[in-house]
Amino acid sequence: MDHKKVMEKRVERNVEYYVKKIVKVIAIIILGGLLFLLANYVLMRLWNWLMPDIFGLGTITFWQALGILVMAKIIFGFGGGGKNKGGSHHKVKHRSSHKCSSMRRDFDEWKHYDQFWKEEGEEAFKAYVEKIKNENHDTN
Repeated sequence: MDHKKVMEKRVERNVEYYVKKIVKVIAIIILGGLLFLLANYVLMRLWNWLMPDIFGLGTITFWQALGILVMAKIIFGFGGGGKNKGGSHHKVKHRSSHKCSSMRRDFDEWKHYDQFWKEEGEEAFKAYVEKIKNENHDTN
């Protein structure tokens, strides 16, 4: 008899566990759906509040806002931007900074441009213009 009661308790716990899981999943699905509909409603209200005044566009219905939301999700993606495929974020950051190091080094040299222009730039430019004028006189 004890074996039968132990089995009944085990089955009862398993059923209770799975029922709780199913109820949680259903609640999450319903909550997610409600949040999606709320986001759609907020999008519709924001559109109808801002777009007609700013851009002269017409107002939209709830279903048109749903279409815009779905279209934006298709075009711009469904999230998941936090996942980095192909390695860690640190490695990607290191590779990108390594690629641009020569450009960054060249860019650092531009901080001396103003001083160069004051000392040599204007005179060098005037000499260049004179050289061009002389070449044009020689060809004419």
